[in-house]
Amino acid sequence: MLHRYAVIGNPIEHSQSPTIHAAFAQQCGEAIDYGRILGDRHDFAGDVQRFFAQGGLGLNVTLPFKEQAWALVEERSERAEVAGAVNTLIALPDGRLRGDNTDGIGLVRDLADNHGFDFAGTRVLLLGAGGAARGALVPLLESGLRELVIANRTPERAHTLAALGSGAVPVSGCGFEALAGERFDLVINATSSGLSDTVPPIPADLLAVGGWTYDMLYGAEPTAFCRWGRAHGAACSLDGLGMLVEQAAESFRLWRGVRPRAAEVIAMLRAAD
Repeated sequence: MLHRYAVIGNPIEHSQSPTIHAAFAQQCGEAIDYGRILGDRHDFAGDVQRFFAQGGLGLNVTLPFKEQAWALVEERSERAEVAGAVNTLIALPDGRLRGDNTDGIGLVRDLADNHGFDFAGTRVLLLGAGGAARGALVPLLESGLRELVIANRTPERAHTLAALGSGAVPVSGCGFEALAGERFDLVINATSSGLSDTVPPIPADLLAVGGWTYDMLYGAEPTAFCRWGRAHGAACSLDGLGMLVEQAAESFRLWRGVRPRAAEVIAMLRAAD
């Protein structure tokens, strides 16, 4: 019997999730059917309820429904609670829905597991204070880094996000202009600037010697932030394709109890570009 899963969003036809999860299922010997659902912007809750009522076991949630998914579920993981957004819905045995957010752990695992970045003792800069940055906060703070700075065009939003951090790791927020003279071992772009092929207004000398850059966005060609990293001496400049696959791998683990080998699927998608 095939176990039903899907991704819901609007638009949805561009989603690579069915390809990714089909590869995971084949790799792990799991019998799943994973499809796409074009969500109704006015009846997201109805779409979700119908899917699970018809035997669905899990949903991935993408734009613009992650915040609605957060509000819909009866139970949330800590990382989803802090993120204020849910990208993974899990049917519990008692009929309730549990929400999780796997984006941040996907980011951390791509950097650490696939590329060998050692977070221990590092100073990390997170650009942006929107949903993508919120989703990354808890996993970043659990990565072993020494300090996290959040910078945003509107400093108040950066301060608000920083205040959600745990006391164990220093977290601060600021505007982009306050970055002058600062140096970081890793700079992560969680802004949407790349959609317009631009880079946030950051100093040219942000990177410490051997520093890395990471753009949560990805594409067939290097993103604007990846190009910025390469032009400014980054030891490694990465896009977010690996994060996409790793967050899907975490969803798959939550649903099926087995963690697939994401690196193989990342290589498959790179080859297809």
